[in-house]
Amino acid sequence: MNILVVGSGGREHTISWKLAQSPLIEKVVCVPGNGGTAKEPKCKNIVPDASLDSYITIAKNEQCDLAVIGPEDPLAEGLADVFWNAGIPCVGPKKAGAQLEASKDLAKQFMQKYGVACPQSKTFTDKNAADAYIDQHGAPIVIKADGLAAGKGVVVAATVAEAHAAVTDIMESGRVGDAGKKLVIEDYLEGDEISVLAAVSVTPEYAKQGKATIVPFLPARDHKRLMDGAKGPNTGGMGAISPLSDVTPAIMEQFTTDILQPTLKGLIAEQYDYRGFIFFGVMLTKSGPKLLEYNVRLGDPETQAVLPLMDFDLVTLCKAIIDGTLTDFTCTWKKGFQVAPVAVSGGYPGAYAKGKPITVNNAEWNADTHLFIAGAVEKDNTLVTSGGRVLACSAYGDTFEQAWSNAYKALETISFDGMFYRKDIGLPGAATSPSL
Repeated sequence: MNILVVGSGGREHTISWKLAQSPLIEKVVCVPGNGGTAKEPKCKNIVPDASLDSYITIAKNEQCDLAVIGPEDPLAEGLADVFWNAGIPCVGPKKAGAQLEASKDLAKQFMQKYGVACPQSKTFTDKNAADAYIDQHGAPIVIKADGLAAGKGVVVAATVAEAHAAVTDIMESGRVGDAGKKLVIEDYLEGDEISVLAAVSVTPEYAKQGKATIVPFLPARDHKRLMDGAKGPNTGGMGAISPLSDVTPAIMEQFTTDILQPTLKGLIAEQYDYRGFIFFGVMLTKSGPKLLEYNVRLGDPETQAVLPLMDFDLVTLCKAIIDGTLTDFTCTWKKGFQVAPVAVSGGYPGAYAKGKPITVNNAEWNADTHLFIAGAVEKDNTLVTSGGRVLACSAYGDTFEQAWSNAYKALETISFDGMFYRKDIGLPGAATSPSL
């Protein structure tokens, strides 16, 4: 069978790579793909035009049996609806369900309505009212742009002054565009953050049949801050690890009871057609796991750490999501660890140069180490940078230490002008800010 994958980042490269491993797959059509997917066996890049209908044209021309949507923007725009209306099954929630990521305010209302454990928050459209709330509440406090902001719309403010500056930046500077016209101010929670990716198969019909379900994957941890020791500005993600030695079965059981099950209840009650993936951003607090946010797709760079640990066929999982048999699907996992540090362009998350040639010397890489491209394209048969987050080296090991060593040994064999990466992904204290 043929599958179309929408997107051009490291997540989509990883999804395409994993799908292509299936004996069921003849071709993975990456739309538009990137310099990494261009080199993957069974994968083919095609650049669409600006319309959503162009994805349908490509899918039909390439005789694709189903589609997988990677990024949040096309999901929020309703691309899944477009695929289904054209008779092409799609892994990715329809537009209504995708608003759980597209609007932080809507997501918070959903959490509160269905009893999902989460921090208290308040929504503002008026800057003066937001500033007054901060003065009354104090700091630390969390400021979030309501809309999609490519991972750059959240500020964890240690002081009242930082909080006011964040409100001004989000609501007045235009840095995150229309996403910042409304913002959510949320209580700051102390603890360690984890990511739980999951498969979702929910429709009104599946709910009536008792087939609606959410199946969680192994927990992972992203590292948002730019620099070692969890310092510097937030980014889209500087690296990820999975599984997590500090996440016990008891914690996952509480996560299921307090977050996953109420979420499933809400998806069913809202009568969403949600067949795809979901990301739970969770803080492990002294009073238990609390949900910080939903993403309506797989996380990035968590995907680069979790999917290589899958000891099952991703194509078969996608079919189970679509046809309502996910309740009968068993996820089996490799016993070891995966470490995936990310290399970024100099200047990221601010302004950065593009077009820098990338050199990779993978002659002595461990066989279980993979290079996943995020922001790089082929130009004149050379891989050159095209984004802020450029690539991830994802490596497996029987132990965390082995996986960590394999990943960083591989990263040391890669170079491009301005290349920067953290050297502490997965180490103690690497994902917890010491300043708060």
